[in-house]
Amino acid sequence: METLALILAGGKGSRLDLLSEKRSKPAMPFAGKFRIIDFTLSNCVNSGIYDIGILTQYLPLSLNEHIGSGKPWDLDRRDSSVTLLQPHSFWYEGTADAVLKNIRFVQRRNPKYILILSGDHIYKMNYKKMIKFHEENDADLTIATQRVPIKEASRYGIMNTKGSRIYEFEEKPKVPKSDQASMGIYVFKPEVLYQVLEEVKEPELDFGKHIIPYLINNPKRRVYAYDFVGYWKDVGTLDSYLETSLDLLHGGDKVLDLYEDDWKVYTRSEDLPPVKIGLNAKIQTAMISNGSVIEGTVINSILSPGVHVGKGAVVKDSVIFNDTVISDGAYIEKSIIDKQVYIGKNSKVGHGSIYTRNVEKPDLLYSGINVIAKNAVVPDETVVERNVRIFDKCEIKTKVVKAGSTVR
Repeated sequence: METLALILAGGKGSRLDLLSEKRSKPAMPFAGKFRIIDFTLSNCVNSGIYDIGILTQYLPLSLNEHIGSGKPWDLDRRDSSVTLLQPHSFWYEGTADAVLKNIRFVQRRNPKYILILSGDHIYKMNYKKMIKFHEENDADLTIATQRVPIKEASRYGIMNTKGSRIYEFEEKPKVPKSDQASMGIYVFKPEVLYQVLEEVKEPELDFGKHIIPYLINNPKRRVYAYDFVGYWKDVGTLDSYLETSLDLLHGGDKVLDLYEDDWKVYTRSEDLPPVKIGLNAKIQTAMISNGSVIEGTVINSILSPGVHVGKGAVVKDSVIFNDTVISDGAYIEKSIIDKQVYIGKNSKVGHGSIYTRNVEKPDLLYSGINVIAKNAVVPDETVVERNVRIFDKCEIKTKVVKAGSTVR
C-alpha cells in the first residue's frame, strides 16, 4: 500500500491522574460511546489509509480489546490491515525509539509514505491533503501545525517558517518564539526516516527533541509545515478533558461535529438496549448513550453506555463513564466519574464553595473538578466537596470529604 500509518498509542497520560491508572490515554472514553483513539483511526479510514500499525505500551489490554481485528473501522478486509505492535525485549523509551524498535515491520510494508500519528488527540483531518502537500513540496518531512494561544505554546513543539519551510524548531520552549505548534502528525519519506533513525544516537529517542531538530539543522533536508485549519484538541489534563467534552454539547463552528455523514467517527459499540427515560426525568443539553436509564435530572453532561441516574438524582456539568450508578437523591456536579462506580443515596459530589487545591496533586486539581476511579463506592449520605480524588476499593469513613482531599 502507498501509505503506512503508525499510531503512537502507548502514552500513560499521567496528567489525567486516576483516569489513566488502569488504561492508556488513547483508550480513555470520550463523548459517551467513543474512545480517544477512535478519532485517529476514523481519520485514517476516512482518508483511504487502510494499512495501520498501532504502537502500544502502557496498560495495552483495554486498547487491544477495543481494537480487536479492526472490524468497526473496516480494517478486517483482505486489502486492509491493523497490527498491534507491543514492546517485547525492550521498553519503548521515546516516540522515535518506538518506531525504531519496529523498523523491520515498517520496512517489510515498503510504503511510499510513512504517516506518524498520535493516538490521543481529538480532531478530524483528511491526511490525503497533507500527503499531497508533502509530495508537491518534495519534502523529506512534513509536520502538521496549528496556531495555539501563545500562553499555551510552551506545551508544544514550536517552530518558525519562511513560507511553509521550517527553519527553526524548539520542543516545549519556556519562552515560545511563535504560536505555530506541532500537532504531532508527521509525513516522512521512508528512506529519510530510516537514515535519520540510524544516524541519531540519543537516549529516549524522540521526534520532537531529537529527530526534527536534526533534520532542520541539515541544510540538505527539506522540512515543511502543513498548516491545518480545523478543530484539534489535546485532552491531556483533567480540565481540558472536561471542558472539551462539555463543549460538544453546545455545537458551533469551534466544536467537533460528531454528526457528519461524510466523515463519521467509528467505534466498537456495545450491544445494549435503548435509552430509557423515566416519567419524572428531566434532560437538558446532554449526551446520553445506549443502555442508560434516566429517572432523575441530567443537565449539561455526558453519560456513557449503561449509566443509571436514580429518582430525584441530579447530574450537572459532569462526565460519567460506563455502568455507573447514581442512586436516588444523589447530586453530582463538575465531576468525572469512571466506570462501574456506585454513588450512594442522597450523596453529594462536587459540593460547596471551598476550592482548596488537591493537597497531593495541586497542579492537576484546582478548578473544582472531582475525579472518582473505577469501581469506587461513595456511601449513602456522603458529601464530597471539591478538588477531591477518590481511588477504587477505598473505604470512605467520614460523612464529609473535605475539599482538596485524596481518599485511597
